[in-house]
Amino acid sequence: MLVSWANATAFAQLTAYRVFFGITNQPPRQVVLRQWRQDGQTHYLTLNPKTLETALVNLPENQVKALAWPATLQTVIETPYGRALRLEQQRDTHLQDAGIERTDTTERGFSLTIDLCPSTKPLTRSVFEQLIRAFEPEEKPIPVTITITGLWMENHAQDLAYLKDLVSRGDLAITWVNHSFHHRYNPQLPLAINFMLEASTNISDEVLLNEQAMLRNGLKPSIFFRFPGLVSDKGVFDRILAFGLLPIGSDAWLAKNQQPRQGSLVLIHANGNEPVGIADFITLIRNKSSFIRNKTWLLYDLPESVASEK
Repeated sequence: MLVSWANATAFAQLTAYRVFFGITNQPPRQVVLRQWRQDGQTHYLTLNPKTLETALVNLPENQVKALAWPATLQTVIETPYGRALRLEQQRDTHLQDAGIERTDTTERGFSLTIDLCPSTKPLTRSVFEQLIRAFEPEEKPIPVTITITGLWMENHAQDLAYLKDLVSRGDLAITWVNHSFHHRYNPQLPLAINFMLEASTNISDEVLLNEQAMLRNGLKPSIFFRFPGLVSDKGVFDRILAFGLLPIGSDAWLAKNQQPRQGSLVLIHANGNEPVGIADFITLIRNKSSFIRNKTWLLYDLPESVASEK
């Protein structure tokens, strides 16, 4: 049974949350990624390996076949998910921007990714208002990817409610991406030992605590993960792959004056700490207004774009 995930209280009592790999027994078969208990029932986070869309399901345990991760991979080796995982294994060596930076280069537009790192400042709501004005009615709901941290959720309940309301109104279709729970950062450390590369970082906690925080707040975790600061090394990158997740980077961080191309993963921050990137994005969509109107410049759904990548 598919579980409704819009209610923020739906998962307030989830327990025994863990990595759990396998496949569902009934067609169309789904990949199983996580398991937990809630209200006396067993729940799963599953993935459609063809579309890269996740789902929250409530299934009897006899409808799920547990498998080791290598065996699970073999069942999806020829699917878009299997292909994406193989491609990710070739992207794990860069200190910054390892992971998916760009998808289908034939797209007439890009995938917009908005980071919500921990911040004491309020959500930059103007970027969402400008986005809706620019792309509706040509795109409704507008596909947007938001990468979110546990600490941001803890301190911005009203801002999170605002974003969820934009979804319920049909203005936005949000892909929620794990951006780690704490998003650790020490401005005095070099990148090679900073962010999730700090020696005392608990990778499992950063991934799994954040997924649980997302569920408790009524968000459906996607198959994607974004490293804080876009910083990783091969060891940490491969750890994320071992959770079944697909790391994403960006080839167009607007605040760094990187310009988007067809199929780019554009990066801006809406946590109040990046006014330059927000201003650049608003200028960009204003300059592209005529192309938006005739649908030759669009925003793309990230799971769909990665799934269609050849």
